Amino acid sequence: MKYLLAIYENEKNWESLSEAESKQALDEYFAFTDAIQKSGNFIAGEALQPTTTATSVRIRDGKRLTTDGPFAETREQLGGFYLVEAKDLDEAIAIAARLPSAKWGTIEVRPIVDFSQSQG
Repeated sequence: MKYLLAIYENEKNWESLSEAESKQALDEYFAFTDAIQKSGNFIAGEALQPTTTATSVRIRDGKRLTTDGPFAETREQLGGFYLVEAKDLDEAIAIAARLPSAKWGTIEVRPIVDFSQSQG
């Protein structure tokens, strides 16, 4: 089964890291990515640009509205994701717990809907 591991953290924390701390965190991410690629769990993954580069889109009364930045102010922002293959939720949670950001942020584990199973 496929699971999305959504990485939420306070992006301001990255700005406050020293160069050495930032390198260490990125090295941990590269090691994590390498490990899940080798184990066969990795499907995809990407880091996102800061929320200051985001544009939110809504349709209201038939009109498209765009807003710079995220839709809502929160303490943690979506910083990236991994799409993984896991045999069940327990394995997906175990993979998520190995993400470096789990130590200072939140990893949301969400199953992916398999629409191919509903087509007849």
